[in-house]
Amino acid sequence: MTGPHAQVHAQVYAALEDQRSAAEQDKISRRLPSDSGLDVIGVRMKQVFDTAKDWTSMDLAQAPELLSSSWYEVRMVGVSVLDFKARRRGLSDDDRRRLYETYLDNHELINLWDFVDRAAPRVVGWYLLDKSRRPLFDLARSDKAIERRTAITASFWLIRQGDLDDPLKLAELLLDDPSELVTRPVGTALREVGKLDQERLRDFLAAHRGRMSRPTVRLATSLLPDAV
Repeated sequence: MTGPHAQVHAQVYAALEDQRSAAEQDKISRRLPSDSGLDVIGVRMKQVFDTAKDWTSMDLAQAPELLSSSWYEVRMVGVSVLDFKARRRGLSDDDRRRLYETYLDNHELINLWDFVDRAAPRVVGWYLLDKSRRPLFDLARSDKAIERRTAITASFWLIRQGDLDDPLKLAELLLDDPSELVTRPVGTALREVGKLDQERLRDFLAAHRGRMSRPTVRLATSLLPDAV
C-alpha cells in the first residue's frame, strides 16, 4: 500500500497493535474459519470497536483500504466505521447511498459472518428502507452464502421499523438454505418478527415449519410463550 490511504491503514494497525494480547490472538484464531485467509493481531472486540469510533470521521474513500487488510481486526474496524457512519444523525440519502455502495462494492472483502452482522442492518437495510427491496432479493439468490446472509441480516432493520412483509418473503426464500450461515439469521429474523406480531409468526410457522431445521425453529420460537 502507498499514499494517504496506506497511512490510514498503518495508523489503525498501530493503534490495534498497542492493544494486542496473546490470549486474545489465540481465541480469535481458533474461531476464524481455516480458509479465511486473515491474520490475527489479538485485540478484544470492544477495543476494536472503540478504535473504529476514533476513525468514524475518516473519508469514506479510505474505507476499502481497511476492508482489504489482511488483518482481521483492521478489516473489522473498516466494517465498523461503515456502521458508525450509518448511525450518525442527519445523513442525507446520498450519504447513505455511498455507504451502501461501499459495502456492496467490497462485499468480497466482507466475507465473514461477523463482518456482515456488524454493518448490514444499518448500512444496507437502512438505505433500502424507503426504496425497492429488489437488491435484497437479488442477494438472497446469490450463489454465495455470505451474500445471502447480507440479504436476511439487512432485513433486521426493516423489521425494527415495523416492516414485516419483505423480511418474511426473504425468510421464506431462504428457509431451507443449505448453509447455517444463512439459516441462523433466518431464525433470528423470524424471532424478531414475533416480537412485533406473534400471529404473523405463528401463521408463517404453520405454513413452513416442515422446511425448517430444528435450530432455525428453536431460534424462531424462542420468545413464544408456548415454544416447544
